[in-house]
Amino acid sequence: MFDLRRREFIRLLGGAAAAWPLAARAQQPAMPVIGYLSLQSAGPAARFLNAFGRGLAETGYVEGENVTIVYRWVEGQNDRLPAMVAELVRRQVSVIAAFGLAVAFATKAATTSIPVIFLAPEDPVRLGLVASLARPGGNLTGINFLSGELVAKRLELLRELVPGAVRVAVLVNPANTANADTTLREVDPAARAIGLQIHVLKASTSHEIEAAFQTLGRDRRDALFVGTDPFFSSRHVQLVNLASRHAIPAIYSQREFADVGGLMGYGASVTDAYRQAGVYAGRILKGSQPASLPVVQASKFELDINLPTARMLGLTVPPTLIARADEMIE
Repeated sequence: MFDLRRREFIRLLGGAAAAWPLAARAQQPAMPVIGYLSLQSAGPAARFLNAFGRGLAETGYVEGENVTIVYRWVEGQNDRLPAMVAELVRRQVSVIAAFGLAVAFATKAATTSIPVIFLAPEDPVRLGLVASLARPGGNLTGINFLSGELVAKRLELLRELVPGAVRVAVLVNPANTANADTTLREVDPAARAIGLQIHVLKASTSHEIEAAFQTLGRDRRDALFVGTDPFFSSRHVQLVNLASRHAIPAIYSQREFADVGGLMGYGASVTDAYRQAGVYAGRILKGSQPASLPVVQASKFELDINLPTARMLGLTVPPTLIARADEMIE
């Protein structure tokens, strides 16, 4: 009888011991989930993904180890945006990284509880995304990379590199109303101040980009100013190739255009903005509230000039630009 009770005790003890690891695993917190929602497609956004990951790592988060990232790509098809935002809200992700102004507005309209990190091309207070830069309030905060504020500077740089330019075409994406309106509002007074005549071209599809360059060639403009826009970033190779085919000097808002043969890029470092977004995502996962995280004002700017393209266009880069350039691409 004693042996029977002893064997029964050992069996129960062994069963309890086997259950302890299961219970311990069940008590472990679920891995937090970041919803990464971008107007772009995955391919052109690769370097931004890496920058976002670096920012997360600065706060101790590594994808697949202690955080999960769910990616959704609008790929320029804004009609897909509401359903994608709704899916992330239903899923109750821990934070949404909203890349693209349309994404930020759609996410703001869809949730007041899930923290949202945005990238804005201009003052997000004026845009209505936050209450103030220092204390955003609500569930949104992010990074302002000052695109609108740099329009005049880009025009001045274009004029400095192409001193004979008078008639300048400005390309905007009418599907991205906020970005287009900002560019057009800033470009007119800036152009008048330095004696430039502006002609506006619009494109929101690949075919419309082709048509815009046909108009550009027919009207014989002296130079091209490409507005800041996620869609244009996703089509940067097409834009640069068409500018080369039409032999039109062009200035762009990002370094990636100059990397593939664009004449000149000037703007806030977008990769640094994505890195900072990753830092904020990590801080929110650690308990910070977006209402008290100040909107970051971009402080790192890049001027990149492609020398082979300048030579092909018969342009001599003045010493003043060479001295100020972050990189002269050979």
